[in-house]
Amino acid sequence: MQRRGALFGMPGGSGTRKMAAGDIGELLVPHMPTIRVPRSGDRVYKNECAFSYDSPNSEGGLYVCMNTFLAFGREHVERHFRKTGQSVYMHLKRHVREKVRGASGGALPKRRNSKIFLDLDTDDDLNSDDYEYEDEAKLVIFPDHYEIALPNIEELPALVTIACDAVLSSKSPYRKQDPDTWENELPVSKYANNLTQLDNGVRIPPSGWKCARCDLRENLWLNLTDGSVLCGKWFFDSSGGNGHALEHYRDMGYPLAVKLGTITPDGADVYSFQEEEPVLDPHLAKHLAHFGIDMLHMHGTENGLRDNDIKPRVSEWEVIQETGTKLKPMYGPGYTGLKNLGNSCYLSSVMQAIFSIPEFQRAYVGNLPRIFDYSPLDPTQDFNTQMTKLGHGLLSGQYSKPPVKSELIEQVMKEEHKPQQNGISPRMFKAFVSKSHPEFSSNRQQDAQEFFLHLVNLVERNRIGSENPSDVFRFLVEERIQCCQTRKVRYTERVDYLMQLPVAMEAATNKDELIAYELTRREAEANRRPLPELVRAKIPFSACLQAFSEPENVDDFWSSALQAKSAGVKTSRFASFPEYLVVQIKKFTFGLDWVPKKFDVSIDMPDLLDINHLRARGLQPGEEELPDISPPIVIPDDSKDRLMNQLIDPSDIDESSVMQLAEMGFPLEACRKAVYFTGNMGAEVAFNWIIVHMEEPDFAEPLTIPGYGGAASAGASVFGATGLDNQPPEEIVAIITSMGFHRNQAVQALRATNNNLERALDWIFSHPEFEEDSDFVIEMENNANANIISEAKPEGPRVKDGSGMYELFAFISHMGTSTMSGHYVCHIKKEGRWVIYNDHRVCASERPPKDLGYMYFYHRVPR
Repeated sequence: MQRRGALFGMPGGSGTRKMAAGDIGELLVPHMPTIRVPRSGDRVYKNECAFSYDSPNSEGGLYVCMNTFLAFGREHVERHFRKTGQSVYMHLKRHVREKVRGASGGALPKRRNSKIFLDLDTDDDLNSDDYEYEDEAKLVIFPDHYEIALPNIEELPALVTIACDAVLSSKSPYRKQDPDTWENELPVSKYANNLTQLDNGVRIPPSGWKCARCDLRENLWLNLTDGSVLCGKWFFDSSGGNGHALEHYRDMGYPLAVKLGTITPDGADVYSFQEEEPVLDPHLAKHLAHFGIDMLHMHGTENGLRDNDIKPRVSEWEVIQETGTKLKPMYGPGYTGLKNLGNSCYLSSVMQAIFSIPEFQRAYVGNLPRIFDYSPLDPTQDFNTQMTKLGHGLLSGQYSKPPVKSELIEQVMKEEHKPQQNGISPRMFKAFVSKSHPEFSSNRQQDAQEFFLHLVNLVERNRIGSENPSDVFRFLVEERIQCCQTRKVRYTERVDYLMQLPVAMEAATNKDELIAYELTRREAEANRRPLPELVRAKIPFSACLQAFSEPENVDDFWSSALQAKSAGVKTSRFASFPEYLVVQIKKFTFGLDWVPKKFDVSIDMPDLLDINHLRARGLQPGEEELPDISPPIVIPDDSKDRLMNQLIDPSDIDESSVMQLAEMGFPLEACRKAVYFTGNMGAEVAFNWIIVHMEEPDFAEPLTIPGYGGAASAGASVFGATGLDNQPPEEIVAIITSMGFHRNQAVQALRATNNNLERALDWIFSHPEFEEDSDFVIEMENNANANIISEAKPEGPRVKDGSGMYELFAFISHMGTSTMSGHYVCHIKKEGRWVIYNDHRVCASERPPKDLGYMYFYHRVPR
């Protein structure tokens, strides 16, 4: 056993002390009640610090608390000890050394230490033939940093030995999620090793597929036994079809099929009809080669396979990723990449753009000490902590360092390699922000625009005091609706976070070229020949802007002047301009089977954008307003009794229904009101409420409930009151008072922590002065109640209005034919030059493809 204070900069820490077995047991006795054996529901973190991206590969290793099983890097473990009093940690460290060379110069076949028990990714920059890994585990007892090497069965108490073994053998915490989540491991099919494949001469073309029984061209599955291409059913990937692939299995008994359009060099979606679940096929490359498919040269698309000999798809991937150019890698603060976890590039691209914005940098990274110090007992489940961790990882430069020169590497390797981590893995962040979301928690590709709105929703719900960085995106839209029969108008305002720009296909400047290409493409598909080189529609940006500003018909418009349905038209203008304008090009539409389709177009997006002419003007002279009369609310008969008899607490609003509505593009406040006023009866009934009330002036205002102090509970309201302006829920107050704390303490702590129970308990322990100064607490409570009374009227929408002149600073591009497949890449302008962020690779951009983007980020500039 050693005492190594030098590890933490303590004097005299290099000495060692040998102790008898009894001494070790005596040393652990005071801490035995805090050492736990992990149970089946416990999440054990062994690979990643809760506050940073330190791992056992890091220089200081990783410390796993033997009570909470949270992991901390050397920089953060002291904080956890001071905060919780937990003293016993397991220290995990992986050492990387150069293999001993033989006389001939080759590495000796015998490993110096073959003990590898940590489930870690090896360093891709190291040649595994030249280096060996050795994992080390030991117990460390704080605050004196006593170390006990593991294993130590003879000297350790039995409970400690069992706990250590359980921690070391535990699986990844991300595998404990639902079966459909992104980290779930698929089983290997029992039919893969001995799969029968018929020698029938079938060869699968690179495109132009259709179901052999119904001519459907989407959701197609290739049977790996006889090469039949048939449509799927509503199973496995939630896409539609007529079930002919399943019928074929029932007729023939051929068990395995692969989904066309998902085949990449990394694998594909394989389904076993016999085993009735998605599976892995270790011999997939061989099974596909039987039908002429080389999976090592494939990109996944929804409509076809594109290998290196076929130009259309590859051309898009090459242009957006700038693969035809030798790009210079970038390192240092702000140039850290994000590793792809498997179809997580949509998240990576959005987060790179988000943390290039100074307001987000200040809100999270700028407040890092305060956020980390006041994080809840489980920081892995706290949004602000994980946002701060990710922001610091991207901006600090700690995980983006240039490779060491070869001479220095050779010297260092003679002793021990200290790996330089380039790029961070957003595994913990993704697990938290996607929790309970059916799409983002899966391993499927997602829409970056939908994730952007999902993130804004989370930022709004977890705002730090009065600071809300998402306000920079927030703006007001004025909608003018006119009754075509009476010519009367109604003006309303709503809150939005991005500008959705339609693609004006009719304004393409190369229509003749497009017609010729389409004829050639159809002929090639019919004859199963390679497709011609892709011709993209060239759309002027001015035409898209014009299409945005033109009136559009309002379906099922109810005219209050006629007291009946009538024809109506709507125009939208900016009632305010945001500080940062996010523009989404509406490239995706839906096919007949509801699978998203993509307009592959080129739009000449401007570097400088002036939209001041789209400023709203309000009611004009000579215009007559529609009467302020609401249409009747139609509620399903079987729901009337439930609605009449149930008034839900604002904190019980069904957030999943709110999210479904918000992701349709409706304002977040309106979605919450719709779910509340329809009694949590589901998104469909709430949607009907929105359609009926969307013309009302306060449609996008925060939810206000009489008797709840103006706004709904801060813990549940997106834009409600915060801090002292909010009365904590009585049920949470009762929980804290039942622990022996005064009511005044409970109320003050909950107000200070946004009604978060765990954080409120932390707050009470860190503010013992409030227990003695009860008069001060009562005074604060009275002042808070006064504020609630005086501010019963909800605050107006938070906007940062200004000029409508903007400059482009970032854009996100998508490769592929639909949001369900493909790849995302982000370009950001930093220090006067464009930089491409392609997962973990960060390079100086030579030819940024600004005309092929999907989401564009502009910041306001003075006129």
